[in-house]
Amino acid sequence: MRLRIPHRSLGAYPRRMAAALLATALAGCASVDMPALKQPLPDHWRHTAVAAGTRAPTDLHAWWHVFGDRQLDALVDQALAGNLGVAQAREHVLAARALRRAEARRFRPQLRATTIDAIDPDASASFFVAGFDATWELSLFGRGVASRRVARGDVAAADADLRAARLSLVAEVVRDWLDLRAAQQQLATLDAIRDARQREYASLQVRHRLRLASMDEVDRARAALDQAESAQVEPREAVDASAQQLAVLLGRPEPDPEWFRPAAPPSLGGWRLAAAPADLLRSRPDILRAEADVLRAAGEAGLAHANRYPSLALGGSLVWSTNLQTHRRTSDNALFSSGPIIDIPLFDWGIRAAQDHAKRHELQASVLAYRQAVLQAVAETETALGQLQERADDERRCADALDALTQADAVVARRVGLRLASPIDGDESRVAREQAELALIQARARRGLAFVALFKALGGAPLPDERLASQAERPD
Repeated sequence: MRLRIPHRSLGAYPRRMAAALLATALAGCASVDMPALKQPLPDHWRHTAVAAGTRAPTDLHAWWHVFGDRQLDALVDQALAGNLGVAQAREHVLAARALRRAEARRFRPQLRATTIDAIDPDASASFFVAGFDATWELSLFGRGVASRRVARGDVAAADADLRAARLSLVAEVVRDWLDLRAAQQQLATLDAIRDARQREYASLQVRHRLRLASMDEVDRARAALDQAESAQVEPREAVDASAQQLAVLLGRPEPDPEWFRPAAPPSLGGWRLAAAPADLLRSRPDILRAEADVLRAAGEAGLAHANRYPSLALGGSLVWSTNLQTHRRTSDNALFSSGPIIDIPLFDWGIRAAQDHAKRHELQASVLAYRQAVLQAVAETETALGQLQERADDERRCADALDALTQADAVVARRVGLRLASPIDGDESRVAREQAELALIQARARRGLAFVALFKALGGAPLPDERLASQAERPD
């Protein structure tokens, strides 16, 4: 039921109306409370959270600097400035903030101008009507608090999505750069293996002509050469795919030719994790998004609760009309009216009550989703720490194997020089050493990728840029 009381009728009941408005305002203080977002967390990480060679904790917001690669640092900066996905997320943030500012003015007086053409019911005359309508909806029964929560939740969700986009972007840039450089180093090692296989195959062909080697040995050498050449296909594809993906991440139409010049892969330096499990609550984007979902759900629950109670607004209008047939306007055709506009829900078959109960259940579901996100974040970080530790151990084992085979290769080379071993033995020894070096390259690359996965699990990402920070609104 919507009731509008004109200004003239208020004179007989001023005290009664004032008392009713006061009672309504006091009753409107009630709203849905924000649930407490508390999740028990472990005090420390179970796995090792430090690498030898550093004392200062690693900065979560610039974790890729640990690789000590200036070219990688420049690529990250260029990606953050030119990536189209991040730009889209930034626009969503600006849109949500614009709507939040508008929502903060929802319960201020509104004024609009209108014009209509009206015809008498008896079709004897038509009129042109113009005027102004003013309304001021009162923020009662928690409507204002709830609507602001919804808007703040939308902004927080957009901020979390932007943070997630930036975090994923940085991680992808570092991964692709590590893959690119590792593939280039693998190609160099595979070239050395191919050259050794070619020398071995040529030597066995000569020995076969001298009847010092069988055709079976020649065939096996040929197969080994073909396998060495075939092994180069995958790293070549990796170089091309990584360069193309880097171009996409940086918002470029094609890769930079400089990327195709082989160089040593970035080396993971010393690092130390000082962040405790509770720090995930302040950095990981999916947890921040879960918090935003709780805030929005609380606002929607508050609005559903407020809709079960009357809404009150103050309204006024000033209208002029002109008879279109006579084109005459007299002094008595201007009309001013004002009074309260009351909307009272009386009977709707329980729809509003059901919506109220449903939104409260959705609020509780969002709280449970937040707790699930926290537990998942802790589990992923612990897993990433464990994997990084395993990758570091594997890299040490591969390095030890390479050292041993390097020493053995030096011994074989001396024997070949003293003609105590054949050149084929020297080639086989070099191939074994190069294969050990190839395994070490792959182990280092896997360790670097595990490091990227760890800091992505921790939610490390750049801080919001100055343009967005300058447009942040005042707190509600």
